[in-house]
Order: sequence, then structure tokens, then C-alpha cells
Amino acid sequence: MTGVLLHDYYRSSAAYRVRIALNWKGIEYQRHSVNLAEGEQKDAAYRALNPQGFVPMLEIDDHRLTQSLAIIGYLDATHPDPPLLPKSPLDAAQVRAMALTVACDIHPLNNLRVLKYLSRELGQPQEARDAWYRHWVTEGLAAMEAMARTSAGDFLFGDTVTLADICLVPQLYNARRFAVTVADYPTLRRVDENANALGAFAAAHPDRQEAHA
Repeated sequence: MTGVLLHDYYRSSAAYRVRIALNWKGIEYQRHSVNLAEGEQKDAAYRALNPQGFVPMLEIDDHRLTQSLAIIGYLDATHPDPPLLPKSPLDAAQVRAMALTVACDIHPLNNLRVLKYLSRELGQPQEARDAWYRHWVTEGLAAMEAMARTSAGDFLFGDTVTLADICLVPQLYNARRFAVTVADYPTLRRVDENANALGAFAAAHPDRQEAHA
């Protein structure tokens, strides 16, 4: 397999998830930066490839794939070792529930386009925008902490990296970047530390992306 291309923005938590998954699966890839802060996702050329204009988008196996969890699901199906979901349907459902707590309940309310809409179209001051961000992140992380207490080992579900960890690490990175206090989530912090000690996670960190662009 050659020519794997990730359309990416270094601080996008959704793209960060896919970088981790690609690294974890040992898939070599190239990055094409789509600078969300400068609005490059709205360019006609990019919209022609991805009508939503979001990142990530992964070009792989002659396909263009969008939506981070759909991309990761494809990678897990086509490169099943090491797996990102437990074999047990019940255990897999629990892992997906934690992953979706981030991907569906926390992240969509706090991504860049929502924060910009609060400021520009709704005229909310920075203080209100920050309070919005902290509220939804805190609510979601508190739920994840409670969920993880019954399942966590070294990682969110036992001692093996799963999809849930791939979603957690970028969310905690963003929480800290926006000055959200994470002291109340000892399980999440421990898992985050363990995950970031692994090469696949460390190499995907926003600070490690070339030119931070």
C-alpha cells in the first residue's frame, strides 16, 4: 500500500485521533495541512474533495474517507492487528460508548466552527465563549471518569489500548489548552499519561507535527 495521504490540521482533535490510529497500526502516511484557523477548509478545491470541508480526510486504497471514527473503523477492519476493540460485543460496546462520549457529546459542541459562530454570529464575548467550552468539556469528562473507574487498567478498558484511549488523549490535550482543570479526573489523567508514553501517541502530538501547520 502506497500513497496514504492525511488531510490534517495539527490542532484538530479529530485529526489527532487519526494520526494516533495510523501510527498505532504502523501505516506510513503523508500529511497535507488544511489550516482551519485561516479558513482553508472552505477552499473550493478542498470542498470538491470533501463536501463538508472538515478534517480529517484520509486518502487510502484509492478511497477518500471522512469522519475520524469512520476512518479509524476502516483502519481497524483492514489492519486488524493490533485491534482497537475487544472481541466481546459487550466489551466493544462499552469501549465505543466512551469513545462516543468524546466524539459525539464533547467535541462537536466545542470545535472551532462552533466557537467562531458563538463569537461572530451570536456576538458572545470571549468570557461567555470560554464558559461554554468549559461547561461541556467538564460535563463530558466527569461522565467519562465515572465510566472508566469500573473498566480501567493501564488504559480506559483494561490494559490494552482501544478506540476510547485514542479519543481521550486529544480531548485532554484540548482541555488543558483551554485551561480546563483536569485535577478531578485521576483515572483519565493516569490513562492519558500511560498512552502518551507510547510512541504512536507521542508522535501524533500536535507539537510534533512538522511546522505546526
